[in-house]
Amino acid sequence: MYDIKIVGGTVIDGTGAEARSASVAIKDGRIVEVGACDGGAREIIDAAGRVVSPGFIDVHTHYDAQSFWDATYSPSCYHGVTTILGGFCGFSIAPLSPSAGEYLCSMLARVEGMPLQTLQSAVPWDWQSFGDFLGRLDGKVGLNAGFYCGHSAIRRVVMGERAVGEEATPEEIGEMKALLASSLEQGALGFSTTISPSHNDGDGNPVPSRWASRTELLELASVVRDYEGTGLELLPDLAIPDGTRELMTDFSLAGQRPVNWNVLTVTGTTQIDEQRLEKHLGLSDFARSKGAEVVALAAPCTPNVYINLHGGVLFDMNPGLWQTIFRVPFDERVEMFKDPEVRRQLAEEAASVPADAPMITIARLARMRIASVINPENEKYVDQFVGDIATEQGREVIDVMLDIALADGLKTTFAPEIGGEDPETYKVRGKVWLDDRTLIGASDAGAHMDMIDTFAFSTIILQRAVREYGVLSLVEAVHQMTKVPADFMGLKDRGVLAPGLCADVVVFDPETVGCGPVYMRGDVPGDAERLYADAVGVGEVIVNGVTIVRGGEHTGARPGKVLRRESDTFTNLIAAARPA
Repeated sequence: MYDIKIVGGTVIDGTGAEARSASVAIKDGRIVEVGACDGGAREIIDAAGRVVSPGFIDVHTHYDAQSFWDATYSPSCYHGVTTILGGFCGFSIAPLSPSAGEYLCSMLARVEGMPLQTLQSAVPWDWQSFGDFLGRLDGKVGLNAGFYCGHSAIRRVVMGERAVGEEATPEEIGEMKALLASSLEQGALGFSTTISPSHNDGDGNPVPSRWASRTELLELASVVRDYEGTGLELLPDLAIPDGTRELMTDFSLAGQRPVNWNVLTVTGTTQIDEQRLEKHLGLSDFARSKGAEVVALAAPCTPNVYINLHGGVLFDMNPGLWQTIFRVPFDERVEMFKDPEVRRQLAEEAASVPADAPMITIARLARMRIASVINPENEKYVDQFVGDIATEQGREVIDVMLDIALADGLKTTFAPEIGGEDPETYKVRGKVWLDDRTLIGASDAGAHMDMIDTFAFSTIILQRAVREYGVLSLVEAVHQMTKVPADFMGLKDRGVLAPGLCADVVVFDPETVGCGPVYMRGDVPGDAERLYADAVGVGEVIVNGVTIVRGGEHTGARPGKVLRRESDTFTNLIAAARPA
């Protein structure tokens, strides 16, 4: 007697093999047969007219904190994701110390857009070791969940307040290496860090890892090579300044592991876009020429980005005063934004950003769309571009933008015009997703909860890349979201539908599968909201042989496994970084 039998569907098994008509039988959390599957079952799922595939794997999330207030990992669970990985960009929430917890809470609120009141009220912050953190989640998670150990957490625990503003001594580097080693021994899947200028803490200062020396970065990377089933992640400056490719290559060589980085975007087909794409993919070419492996996480679409001048996230990537004004106390900042000389300087500095800069859209103030407002007097501006309003009123763009924001207590939501949702751009994306220098990823699910909407990467790929634009076949899309990431990230027994492997399965309608409209949902502790989108066309989701979503509704089951290195992962050596 099987536990579950899925009948009448079209099986796409994740290997890249052609789709075929077959049944799938599941017992004791494993797939036992793919084929005729004669015999009875306690639960029968009729998949007629639908596709049966491995559950999707999200290789870049920030679900660490959400584990404590929503371990179903919504909305990912509804979009067919069965395995999530977190702890990236150096922003794990373990290891921990009392003072580090307070700092990391504030840091995550700003750098990863998690409501501070949620982090304070729904996350206990009372563990110390990485093993203790993982132990809190055992038996409580709805998806398979594994986490990297983050550089900023390690640095803050070891160095205290000196983690921001100072280089580590050789002795402190030794302590950090020992703390990383113990975290890996206790189950961390690898080491993550960032040097990206977009990453600033709750005080507006660069996060701890951005103060690390090259020696510190490489010494910490070297720790993972002594531990089976580990990986590396490093976020670079997306402008790829001199020395970046050498650092990422040496980072890979130090740890003898492939390095993944976030995020490679395709937002247009101009010569500037092509040159930027060539530079980003060139990181892999250079690394491979030296015997290393560096792979980009490629975004599923053009994200809708929502930003404001209250927190200043992303605005602070503009040069000069833009990088320091958000460190000023709020009341002082308000007065500065009223100053004509400050306004002139901000406008000039934004205008100075080169056209080929990776975040040029943040500097194009005239092409900021007003997405939402607070003050009723500003409602007439919603969905208009700041530049259009300025032209109509015969005023300077900076004056219009700041006056509207000031009237809203700086909480006006601006949406930069990014572009890239057109057939030609999707043709380029299709080629990028099939390139062995990339992985489909970069969802950032669990983070930027009021800012970015790429959390539904799986259904977006199936809807837009497959059905609407035809740049990937259905078989190839499933392959790229299942076996390919499982192999690269070293996940045992996942990513393929085959006898003996873990029964992580999704059943979806290829004619309707997609991502519903994005909206604000007020289901976050602390009376906060988040961007959310419901899945369309995803009927059943099975994790470790247990149905967690049935008919698009959650069953309440929590059969996920907390993934630990070696027991749940294998080592992906750089010499064989992309198995077929």
